[in-house]
Amino acid sequence: MHFVKKKPEDKRKDFVTKLQSNKILRIPGAYNPLTAKLIEEIGYDAIYVSGGVMSNDLGYPDIGLTTLEDVSNRSKQIARITNLPTLVDIDTGFKNCKKTIETFEKFGITGVHIEDQIERKRCGHLDNKELISKDKMVEKIKICVNTKKDTNFKIIARSDANSVEGLDKMIDRCKAYIDSGAEIIFPEALKDEREFEKVRKSLNCYLLANMTEFGKSKLLNYKELENIGFNIVIYPVTTQRLALKNVEDGLRAIFADGHQNNIIDKMQTRKRLYDLVEYEKYNALDEKIYNFDTDGHS
Repeated sequence: MHFVKKKPEDKRKDFVTKLQSNKILRIPGAYNPLTAKLIEEIGYDAIYVSGGVMSNDLGYPDIGLTTLEDVSNRSKQIARITNLPTLVDIDTGFKNCKKTIETFEKFGITGVHIEDQIERKRCGHLDNKELISKDKMVEKIKICVNTKKDTNFKIIARSDANSVEGLDKMIDRCKAYIDSGAEIIFPEALKDEREFEKVRKSLNCYLLANMTEFGKSKLLNYKELENIGFNIVIYPVTTQRLALKNVEDGLRAIFADGHQNNIIDKMQTRKRLYDLVEYEKYNALDEKIYNFDTDGHS
């Protein structure tokens, strides 16, 4: 129905091939399925589903209130409409790491990342985070690795230790996470080029950089990160921030002006929306039902 050609196992193989290319993968976050279609159309390498964005979308702060069902169902909706691989933030594992991995693999996800905060976690770029022990995190990673069935399904270990224990202890944790089976490391809240470079020199694995706005990390060009040696860069909340800012501005304008005429140029046209959701492809399914023509609509 969604005109997606690639099966989940094909997307996972694609992701492995891309990782091996030595080119950094650029992965924006999708806060809904339609955004994922846009990300694919523009030419990015994969889709990212942020735990913080899922919380925000439900009206919650990012403090571990979402459930496995909340995040997995939304991730399934996003992944099924794109040919791109989809990576998902599973926070601290949703109480049961085995069930979590089984669910996300079944739902067609390419990989997930799990973090070393306590269950009542908080955004990775806020202060006063609390961590579980290195040994407990290693145990979680081993459960995740041993549960997955597809060898190309990626377990990514995120460490929030930099702002809690310091960079050296974070690197020590990450080495243990690699030894326990994590193929990709996500060192959260690195501050600047020096810290990114030190992590790269210290760890022998694929590395993921988080370029989230308004956080602790300096926003670096993807080429800078590629030159340092990082393999993936995510823009987790960017699309949601762009959307909500424009929605808020537009609603305030309509409230003040009494009409939309002054903000029409800020809106996606009907024609562009129809193109993005591939309206006309549905004509081929049943011309008696899907018999519309999008030409001429604005």
